[in-house]
Order: sequence, then C-alpha cells, then structure tokens
Amino acid sequence: MKVLIIEDEELAVRKLQKTLASVDATAEVVGVADSIRSSVSWLQQNPSPDLILMDIELADGQSFEIFDKVEVKSTVIFTTSYDEYALKAFKVNSVDYLLKPIQKEDLHAALEKLKGLKSLYGNSTSTPSLNVDSLVKELQQKLQPKEYRKRFLVKHAQKLVSVDIEEIAYFYSDGRLNFFKTTDNRKFVVDYTMDDLEEMLDPIQFFRISRAFYVAVNCIDQIHDYFGNRLLLNLKPAVDKEAIVSREKVTDFKKWMGK
Repeated sequence: MKVLIIEDEELAVRKLQKTLASVDATAEVVGVADSIRSSVSWLQQNPSPDLILMDIELADGQSFEIFDKVEVKSTVIFTTSYDEYALKAFKVNSVDYLLKPIQKEDLHAALEKLKGLKSLYGNSTSTPSLNVDSLVKELQQKLQPKEYRKRFLVKHAQKLVSVDIEEIAYFYSDGRLNFFKTTDNRKFVVDYTMDDLEEMLDPIQFFRISRAFYVAVNCIDQIHDYFGNRLLLNLKPAVDKEAIVSREKVTDFKKWMGK
C-alpha cells in the first residue's frame, strides 16, 4: 500500500511513519508534503497513492483547499486536533479521521476499515471511502469560524433601534417575554427565544447561567455562594429578579469566568 503523508510538523511525520510501519508492513510512504502548495504539486506530478494521511491544519491554510486545486483520487484519512464532536461527519461518510496524538491502535483500526472497504468495493473511485467531495464541503462549513450576532434591531416607542452587541449587559426572561438590558440601563424586548439566542451569541462573551438568563462577562459585579450548590450574581446594571447560576452550570461558568 502506497501512502502520502501531508503534515507540516516534522516530528509528527516521523512518529506517523514509525506508527504506520508498526501496524502495516506493506505500507510504503511514497511522499511527504508539508503545505497546500507542495501537496497539490506532488499530486499533479505523481501517480495517486492508495492512501493519503492528511492533516487538516497546515501552515498555509486548511488542507480542504487541496481538493479545490487538484482531483484527489486516493482514499483520505484526516489527522486533526479538532474535538471529536465537530467531526461526526467523517464516520457517516465512511471516511476516517484520527485525533492527535495518533495512537497505534487507532491507526490500525482505520487501515483495517480501509481494507474492508477495498475488499467490498474493489479499487473503484466511486466507493464511499474515496468519494470525499461532499464531505470536504461540509467540513469546510463546519470548521470555518462562526459568525455571531453583532447587533439587534428592537422596537422602542414608535421607532426601531439598532443596538450593538457590545452595549448589551444581559438577556433574561420573565416567563412571558424576553428582554435585554444595555450597559447604560435601557431595557428592550427581544423577539427571540433563549434557545434562539444560544445560536446567536458568542460563547466567549456571553454565558447562559440558567433557562432564563444570558449574561455578558463584563456585567458581572459580584459572585456569591447560594444554597443548593448554586451561585448568585450581582449584575450591573441591577436586574429586578435573581440571577442564579443553576447547579449544573456552575462548573462550566467558573471555567468561562477564568478564561
């Protein structure tokens, strides 16, 4: 089996070569590329290998760009440091991935999966293991930086007012309507549910402390212990209901405050 390694860390390349040799004696590393540019050049100038072990993050960009510049006919196993939750699509599409640091047993399992697919489908480029175009498009969307809300358009008297997200101290619900307060103590009704807001708000800036509250880090004045292993927050400007961090949120809240 002929293998191309696309990886921009020399130490990672050496470890991958060593691990590959230990799990499959037939594997022959026919090339190593360390960037999008060198990968495209190699693929244009050489026969397609049986397998490409491809790191997602390269020095000159995400390796998905390779698929835009050259036809990739080989089976691809991505290597990545991304959290597993972001990469469920790999398993669904019958293309594997390995989380760094790569473990011997994980690489062995991936190669065995590849052999099983080869046995089932032969070497046809129409096999699920080789058809990565749709997966690449999906992953590009998943792994691109997410755009969060920068402002909200709300009603005020008989007018519509645009409020920048940096002006908002917190969002809260009274059970019937949802509101936000600005840092200068203006209060507005917002036409979104708290669950809607979860998709709109930058988690670095805002944290959902309970079903009824989203708070900005800069609006928290004081933090107090509260019965039931919860926390009570003093917010600025003051709010007319208790801002309590629910018990199941306390650990994550403390981590968020410490970032």
